[in-house]
Amino acid sequence: MPSLPSSLLNPRLSFSLKPLLLFSRSSDGPRLFPIPSQLLSKKPRTFSSLASVQSSATANGSRSSSSGGSGGRSGALSPSPVAEVVQRIDVNPPKGTRDFPPEDMRLRTWLFNHFREVSRLFGFEEVDYPVLESEALFIRKAGEEIRDQLYCFEDRGNRRVALRPELTPSLARLVIQKGKSLSLPLKWFAIGQCWRYERMTRGRRREHYQWNMDILGVSEVTAEAELISSIVTFFKRIGITESDVGFKVSSRKVLQEVLRCYSVPENLFGKVCIIIDKLEKIPLDEIKRELNATGLSVEAIEELLQVLSIKSLTKLEEILGGAGEAIADLKQLFSLAEKFGYSEWIQFDASVVRGLAYYTGIVFEGFDREGKLRAICGGGRYDRLLSTFGGDDVPACGFGFGDAVIVEVS
Repeated sequence: MPSLPSSLLNPRLSFSLKPLLLFSRSSDGPRLFPIPSQLLSKKPRTFSSLASVQSSATANGSRSSSSGGSGGRSGALSPSPVAEVVQRIDVNPPKGTRDFPPEDMRLRTWLFNHFREVSRLFGFEEVDYPVLESEALFIRKAGEEIRDQLYCFEDRGNRRVALRPELTPSLARLVIQKGKSLSLPLKWFAIGQCWRYERMTRGRRREHYQWNMDILGVSEVTAEAELISSIVTFFKRIGITESDVGFKVSSRKVLQEVLRCYSVPENLFGKVCIIIDKLEKIPLDEIKRELNATGLSVEAIEELLQVLSIKSLTKLEEILGGAGEAIADLKQLFSLAEKFGYSEWIQFDASVVRGLAYYTGIVFEGFDREGKLRAICGGGRYDRLLSTFGGDDVPACGFGFGDAVIVEVS
């Protein structure tokens, strides 16, 4: 029988061929072509040996190429790809954040729909802002808790940016940008995701959605009264009553009048407010130490803490007198609450000052009557916020209402 033509043989394949016969059809029937023994491997090769041969061939080819050879492909067959071992990822979202599977998304949609319906009922228009803002927008006063909670970084353009921890500064930026093209009074609302790197407790997360309602261009207390009325309306719509939650109300001007009696400089006012906001968060002795470090005398600190413990507007008037703006504003607010029909929802508490430095007048916080949760919502007047960003001041007030606490109440 004739041998297989040598031109058809590739000696480079010899290591991988098993003994076989090649057939050719002719008129005389099948013709058998035995494979020459020199092309057959006497020892079967395993896949691991194939891999080593391929590796060796590749290495030799590389050496040949680097030494001036042709650098052609190795004749060895490439081994089957070996599956890499893939480590299972952590399937939980980052600490302090949430997924929203369908059942949770239904709850969120239901909640947001009520936010929107109440806002539109009171004549507010919806707006939104970038989640990523300039870091400078949120760094106003040293000592603010929010300053140390920023998710901030430098982008590839060497700009300092931050994930927004709240919405009000973004509102101020947009109002300054629009300038005189806006018609006052302005009534805007927003529902946006906010980020704060803070210690997590019940109802406190590192990301949350916040409902904001703001009124610009109204200097009267009617604006604050309308905002509180809108929150009460929301509570009633979802089945929460005055026996479940309430509002603590005070004014930053109360502190101003006390500090003025002790000749405390105006520039220390913001720092004092930030410290007072920690009253229920750190020991009283620590509060006193921090107040003393700002320059307040021991006598002024004792007087201040005594005033802050007052829970009656009548008693406050006995101490401060009835001629000051603080007493006048608070009296008007409680009178308007009677007319709006929510007087049973609010109470005076001089210790409420809010922790953000930009508040200037009436401040308020929503709280659960059982006292198990952090503030449900909070807000107040901030007449001088725009000037801190280089704009012209406009009378303004507003509130923020997070989604994480209210689901614990309802």
